[in-house]
Amino acid sequence: MLQQPELLSPAGSLETLKYAVLYGADAVYCALPEFGMRAAPPNFTAAELQEGCIFAHARGRRVYLTLNTLPTNEELARLPAAIEQAAAAGVDAFIIADLGVLRLAQKYAPGVDIHFSTQAGIANYAAAAAAYELGVKRVVLARELSLPDIAQIRDHAPPELELEAFVHGAMCMSVSGRCLLSSYMTGRSGNRGECAQPCRWKYYLVEERRPGQYMEIGENQDGSYILNANDLCTAPFIDLVCQAGVDSLKIEGRAKTFYYVASVTSAYRRALDHYLADPAADAFELPADVFDELDRTSHRHYSPGFYFGKEQALQTPSHTYVRPWDFIGTVDSWENGVARCTQRGKFSLGDTLEVLQPDGTTCTLTPDWIRDADGAAIQATPHPMMEFSIPCETPLMPCSLLRMPKKEN
Repeated sequence: MLQQPELLSPAGSLETLKYAVLYGADAVYCALPEFGMRAAPPNFTAAELQEGCIFAHARGRRVYLTLNTLPTNEELARLPAAIEQAAAAGVDAFIIADLGVLRLAQKYAPGVDIHFSTQAGIANYAAAAAAYELGVKRVVLARELSLPDIAQIRDHAPPELELEAFVHGAMCMSVSGRCLLSSYMTGRSGNRGECAQPCRWKYYLVEERRPGQYMEIGENQDGSYILNANDLCTAPFIDLVCQAGVDSLKIEGRAKTFYYVASVTSAYRRALDHYLADPAADAFELPADVFDELDRTSHRHYSPGFYFGKEQALQTPSHTYVRPWDFIGTVDSWENGVARCTQRGKFSLGDTLEVLQPDGTTCTLTPDWIRDADGAAIQATPHPMMEFSIPCETPLMPCSLLRMPKKEN
């Protein structure tokens, strides 16, 4: 059990890893191109993994590598090399779901810790204890557990066994993500990192004798539907998650952008630090700016998941994402009242920008001018990745993020 809860952030690329670390993650989890349960993100080459480990370790942070697919017999032959390669790069732990992979990791990288993936389905203290007896240092708990369930596991599992739980991000409609829907409908297996997320598509019912009459599947006060889960958000009750005995607070999102990861990590860093500043307080009240931050990324309607029981694990009545803000760019440097930036989205002269800095502080500015890389005055930043500069009296840290409220069409 850790002395202090760890904030664990996703990293689908080296760039995202660096932003996660800079914005407050205690540890990050990532993957090589194979065996990692996420085929969509760029993932890491061996050289990038080593660079990421060096970057994280230099700042006192940790790197965990996901090896949590269920490999075929043919794939097993490639696993030892991947395990040895990752160990040489400096990863601190492997996240594993398969017993065969567990034994291979212990054989080819005996010095690297083992974390049991949520795909392993650890839903009770007997399973947690069995994992510990196999040499597992940490278990990532099944997503269907309530806070009392987790507390019971903590009370009965070996005290040295660390518990990890998801605290934010997309939730799968299936039990702990073990789903066949994507494989059946698209030929892309969610259990092999290729989920097409068909549970988030918009569906209609058609009665066989009424062709052409589409009836929407939805949920309101009068009824419910079967697909389309909300996004998990535990920030308002992060104190209860910690008090239940969770050692590592895991943010979902290896397929998300570095802006998303930085923003959500920053919010949970502030929430966790606020709780840890006075963990014995009678009542925990989430700082208002934390939830404001969580509303500045693309997300679905938020839900407490299963933490307060199945009755609270509602699904959204909307099939759309909430996207109230646009990501505009990153700050490369600041000197003498001028911020040099790289474009990630268009803005125009007269627009008011908000800046999120790696230390969690924010400020607003309405630039009087914009100049391109050659110093010429311009009216907007229309070109992807273009370099530009703007005036800003407030000193800005490198890797600060520029954004603004989405304009109404």
